[in-house]
Amino acid sequence: MIVRAHRRAAAALIAFAIGVTAPVRAQDLEAVNYPNRPIHIIVPFPPGGPTDILSRIIAKEMTASWGQTVVIENRPGADTTIGAEVVAKADPDGYTLLAAMDSTMVLNPLVKKELPYDPARDFEPISLGAKNISVLEVRADSIAHTVQDLLDTLRARPGKLNFGTGTTNGRLAALLFAKLTGTNFAIIPYKGSAETVEGLLTGSVDFGVDGMASSYPFIKDGKFRALAKLSDRPLSQLPDLPPLAEAAGVPELGDISTWIAFYAPAGTSSEITGKLQHFIATIYADPAVAKRLQDAGIIAVSSTPGELKAFVRSETERWGKVIHDNASYIFE
Repeated sequence: MIVRAHRRAAAALIAFAIGVTAPVRAQDLEAVNYPNRPIHIIVPFPPGGPTDILSRIIAKEMTASWGQTVVIENRPGADTTIGAEVVAKADPDGYTLLAAMDSTMVLNPLVKKELPYDPARDFEPISLGAKNISVLEVRADSIAHTVQDLLDTLRARPGKLNFGTGTTNGRLAALLFAKLTGTNFAIIPYKGSAETVEGLLTGSVDFGVDGMASSYPFIKDGKFRALAKLSDRPLSQLPDLPPLAEAAGVPELGDISTWIAFYAPAGTSSEITGKLQHFIATIYADPAVAKRLQDAGIIAVSSTPGELKAFVRSETERWGKVIHDNASYIFE
């Protein structure tokens, strides 16, 4: 009887062990075989901006290396929240990824009362993708040839000029610029770079802020004139372009460069996010890829998932202080 009892207990223990470990083995097998079907990268902007350009470069390399189609899905609108919500609700299997911006993970939670996603709860970090320098620009036929020219015009015509940008970051920069320089202008919110460019080309806005990746072709062709960069980082395409904080005489404005990062839905295995992170770091080391990114005005930066988490925390603290110190002006 005792022997039979031990046998029954052993059999029950084996059955329990099989039941517990089977899902883990299936998940491990899925990670080993990843990817075995098309991957979708959700870009929360229209085609043509820095996030879209970077994502398409990475998607092309993934498709070539892994033999699986990588599809770019543009889901613009609501300051990137529409695209972010899609990924937050997707299956955590590594086949739906998010190309996020600082707006998505840092600024939206700081300035919006309600969001359809939680940056900390709903996503698994993969890697930083880029740090993107934005430029303050006007059409080539503008009377403003310098930041001082623009300031003179703004002060001579308070409230008459329109400013365009496609990101939360750009709008905050405009609000701070107006406050620190004592100027007044209308801010026109766009869904992304393509609309910002169109607004400048058609004259719907008089000046604007956009990333180098989408701005530089128009600057190079003589359609736009760059007045300043929103960072103190060097720009190889425009080496003499001054930082806006310096050119406007408002050092308090600081560095307002943007960044792009890649995420998967919460619950995605570390094996899959690790494989994606390693792939990004590997292709960034390829001189041909690095040149394509540089030519597009994108400063390629990769990281580990842990480094990305720490970076987002530091950015949240930095922007949280800026927004807190200027809350009455930003939220008026």
